[in-house]
Amino acid sequence: MSGPINWISQIASITKFGLLSIPQRFGSVGAALFGVAGVVGVLVGVLSMAAGFKKAMASSAEPDTAIVLRSGSEDEMSSGIGHDEARLIADAPGLARSAEGPLASPELFVIINLPKRSTLTDANVPMRGVERAAFHAREKFKLVKGRLFEGGKNEVIVGTGAALEFAGLDVGNKIKLGRNEWDVVGMFSAGGGTAESEIWTDATVLQGVYHRDSGYQSVYARLTAPDAFFQFSNSIATDPRMSVKSLRQTDYYASKSTVLTTLINTLGFIVAALMAIGAVFAALNTMYNSVSARTREIATLRALGFGSGAVIVAVLLESLAIALVGGTIGAAVAYLAFNGFHTATVNWQTFSQVTFAFDVTPQLLIQGIVWATAIGLVGGLLPALRAARLPIADALREL
Repeated sequence: MSGPINWISQIASITKFGLLSIPQRFGSVGAALFGVAGVVGVLVGVLSMAAGFKKAMASSAEPDTAIVLRSGSEDEMSSGIGHDEARLIADAPGLARSAEGPLASPELFVIINLPKRSTLTDANVPMRGVERAAFHAREKFKLVKGRLFEGGKNEVIVGTGAALEFAGLDVGNKIKLGRNEWDVVGMFSAGGGTAESEIWTDATVLQGVYHRDSGYQSVYARLTAPDAFFQFSNSIATDPRMSVKSLRQTDYYASKSTVLTTLINTLGFIVAALMAIGAVFAALNTMYNSVSARTREIATLRALGFGSGAVIVAVLLESLAIALVGGTIGAAVAYLAFNGFHTATVNWQTFSQVTFAFDVTPQLLIQGIVWATAIGLVGGLLPALRAARLPIADALREL
């Protein structure tokens, strides 16, 4: 046991001397810390945007809810469902019902322009025409301020995300869309889902304003249970009076988040990789300075019997310690700066704005620390090998 214990003792001694000499090399060490912190901060910050968008999409979906579109349509914008088809869907087996009737919500989806609060530039905002069943078909719907709109009137309720991001959507305000004025009478939440980015009004009123009297674009259907989907889906798919298809909400929103999250993740990793190259060079410079400043010390230890393996491990541990401190700083800054930060981005399927909050998850923080560890290992390897290969006699003669 004395061999391994002695080797560990050697590593501890060399590492201790290296860490104690950091104040004398604060410039290079600070550059390495800043570089690693920047890599981790940018990586976690960018990926938290994708995580937040994906979470908003996932929060929109409920396992016992389906969305019905026209056959061949991929989203609501390209879909169309007639009044007769909407009535037939409401009678389908597997559909949940309440005292007020079937929980099937035929809906109309249009895009309007409103200025953003931050820039006052116009942005595409989704406006949805719904019937009373919409409030029961969506389990996470909750009125948080004001009241529901009244049927037949130019009244709207707005999602909490839309109210935060777009100007003029405070309860009590009026918004002008074309020749029509609408009263903002309430605000609602939807469990963090994409519905919070929308403005809702009476479907019949919206049909008249936008000349969509022919019908709707989708039907949101609340099922008796998640496994009732197959019964419901087969019933409407095989009915010759309809040309529609149904999708689980979980599948529908998962597909809607794929394009943007893939793009954000790809860009995030590319930017972080480029920054990581710079951080590696900073770490190399730091550790080469450390080895150069301790040439005689390392040579003396080698002459006293310290092994080259212990020197390599000690230098790597010092590099890792610096990288981990930098990574922890970067992760902490990213968490404090980005977690819960509200913003809006374009949903490429509808070309409308979706509001969401950045989500710095524990997995992202761990991923950032892993990157910091890799930078520390790569940046410390070559200096560690150089330290272990120093000619003892030549090093001892250095002044």
